[in-house]
Amino acid sequence: MATLLKNGLVYQDGELVREDVLINGDKIQALGTDLEKIAPDAEIFDLDGKLVAPGLVDIHEHYREPGFTYKETIETGSKAAARGGFTTVCTMPNLNPVPDDVETFKKQVELNEANSCIHLYQYAAITKDETSEEVVDMEALKEAGAFAFSNDGHGVQSAGVMYEAMEKAAKAGLAICEHVQDDSLYHHGVMNAGKKADELGLPGILGVSESAQLARDIMLAKATGVHYHVCHVSTKESVELVRLAKEYGINVTAEAAPHHVLLSEEDIDGNDGYYKMNPPLRSKEDQYAVIEGLLDGTIDLIATDHAPHSREEKAGDMRKAAFGIIGNETAFACMYTALVKNGEMELAQLLDLMSYNPAKLFGLDAGVIAPGKQADLAVLDLDHPEVIEEADYLSKAVNTPFTGNEVYGMTTMTFVSGKLVYRHK
Repeated sequence: MATLLKNGLVYQDGELVREDVLINGDKIQALGTDLEKIAPDAEIFDLDGKLVAPGLVDIHEHYREPGFTYKETIETGSKAAARGGFTTVCTMPNLNPVPDDVETFKKQVELNEANSCIHLYQYAAITKDETSEEVVDMEALKEAGAFAFSNDGHGVQSAGVMYEAMEKAAKAGLAICEHVQDDSLYHHGVMNAGKKADELGLPGILGVSESAQLARDIMLAKATGVHYHVCHVSTKESVELVRLAKEYGINVTAEAAPHHVLLSEEDIDGNDGYYKMNPPLRSKEDQYAVIEGLLDGTIDLIATDHAPHSREEKAGDMRKAAFGIIGNETAFACMYTALVKNGEMELAQLLDLMSYNPAKLFGLDAGVIAPGKQADLAVLDLDHPEVIEEADYLSKAVNTPFTGNEVYGMTTMTFVSGKLVYRHK
């Protein structure tokens, strides 16, 4: 049966167009008006002027299955993503077992396909168990369906190992997506090193632990020609390094997470585990640099780094709490409210950062609304505010300081391959 979305404001070719969308099967059949003539028996949804956006694309999420299903599962994580308007998500390999060989990887893909309500692409690890110095068989993992390679949560400490990994990834034609962290400068901190950490009496994480390894990796990327993607950029020095790399024609791309755009260490009121994340919330100066990097195109896309944990793991002292913040249910609304409604960013740029750009950079079939394209769509309410309530989360986890915020732009419906997978209650 066909589906007709009427009276929407459709984001198409960089513009907002008042038109209807006809879905037939898993594809968009037509855009325009009077589409009832084409499909008189279609199920009709009157959108009352709401935004119809390409399904959002998130290249950085953690679903914890197998190994840590008390935190999240593929089912709950994908349902949470659909609530946030995401129709395509790329999931990280920090699982148990780590998908670092063909057999384990294929089992992971089967698990994803059996339990996800959205399109899932799976990362393979860069090295065995994400922490050893043995680079995985990248060609074989590509054949098995690997989206890209990452040791997210662990920086690759050896320059020689990273060089070898980049050479192999370049040969395979896939990206290295790196959590940049030099452990010798990390010092087991729990928040950004600086005045706020001193005030709270907490050990700090030096900003140079990120930027020093990033500088190394940029030069290795130049030498190997690999597509090198920087995960969750958080410091002004890292933004400048990415900017310089692009000026020199090095194949480097970067992402920013919403929490690094919207928060700084100054928002941490006390020793609260909900504000513990890696990289940590940095200074106001760093926050502004990340925003500027998004605005001027230095940073290519927004990725949530959705990292669910149990209540117990995030409770109390930051020294003991787990690193991470959830975000796939609220990312668009929080970014839209803080940046677009306040006039710092155009709606079109935000939509591209969260849909078209990641799809284009990583060769994914997503991010565009056009006849013949996959019917992956998010219907977003830009006009009516909604308070983010803990009780509404579809994720198993609630570890975010954004709970209680009033936002615009929450999702009312999400379609994946033409199927309605989320509808606002």
